[in-house]
Amino acid sequence: MRALRYHTLGEPPRIMNVDVPVPGPGQVLLRVTAAGVCHSDEWLMSRSREDYTYGALPLTLGHEAAGEVVAVGSGVTGIDLGEAVLVYGPWGCGRCPSCAAGSENYCRQLGGPRPPGIMVDGAMAEYLLVPAARHLVPLGDLDPVAAVALTDAGLTSYHAIITSMPRLLPGSTALVIGIGGLGHMAVQILRALAGETTVIAVDAREDKLDLAREVGAHHTLLAGPSTADRVRDLTAGAGVNLVLDMVCAQSTVDLARRSVAIGGDIAMIGTGSGILGVGVGQMAFQASVRRPFWGSLPDLWEVVALARNGRIHTEFEAHPLESGPEVYERLKAGEVRGRAVLVPGRPS
Repeated sequence: MRALRYHTLGEPPRIMNVDVPVPGPGQVLLRVTAAGVCHSDEWLMSRSREDYTYGALPLTLGHEAAGEVVAVGSGVTGIDLGEAVLVYGPWGCGRCPSCAAGSENYCRQLGGPRPPGIMVDGAMAEYLLVPAARHLVPLGDLDPVAAVALTDAGLTSYHAIITSMPRLLPGSTALVIGIGGLGHMAVQILRALAGETTVIAVDAREDKLDLAREVGAHHTLLAGPSTADRVRDLTAGAGVNLVLDMVCAQSTVDLARRSVAIGGDIAMIGTGSGILGVGVGQMAFQASVRRPFWGSLPDLWEVVALARNGRIHTEFEAHPLESGPEVYERLKAGEVRGRAVLVPGRPS
């Protein structure tokens, strides 16, 4: 089968031929119908030899996956051949307290979860081997290409927001920094779950702010030296009750710190290397900082329900698998609107 593989440290991924996996006991084989392209992949491929601690190379990329069940291993029950599914990506041990609660994203064994496309071969291929049927969520009548980003861009945003719902009372304000795959989903989820919360979106590109307005942001601000002052102006000086930093560069972390209200939350979600100081005079009193990771399996079911009910949707652009290397270059340059999706079998 054809697969997009990260082959050599520091070099772009390339299309390679690999064997089709064979499901063993408890495993499920999917024919991939869609695979999302995420900044986390680009971040992983930027790691040096010293700090690359992920899956052995060559590694098939892709941690956002949709597919159809084509084969199952012994002992698998409750799933039908041909069933359309989304894949829950944070594959944990399944036995620790976190996994037992459905939060495999915080697995306490195995050194943490082992996601496809990061620790083991992922979805940017014609087939994907899933280690257990519990990782599959029925897709129903949703379009897999339109829905695949729910498994990370939607799930990660939802998990960060739902944890801070006590902060999002009527009259509250939320700030979303970075309107890419996650950010444009976060704006919609905030509008769906916290309808009386004012949403402010910040990005360094005007076209991303156009997207933010299209999906429901009340205010949009172009990133710059005065952005924090403008956030304060929009909140009558109080600051925002929730900051979702989808970038985590030093400039965005500083914006988060300067924008958060007394008692507010900052969720640092992006893969940047910014550092947030929380000492005296560094941040508002009683403000909390979290570093959420992905989301739980119950969270994903709820995200899918929001999409099925028409409350959220993904802005996406679809590309054939063979275009993967060029798509990553466009993603790195900030040229992707919403989420890019690779579709095996799609004509070039």
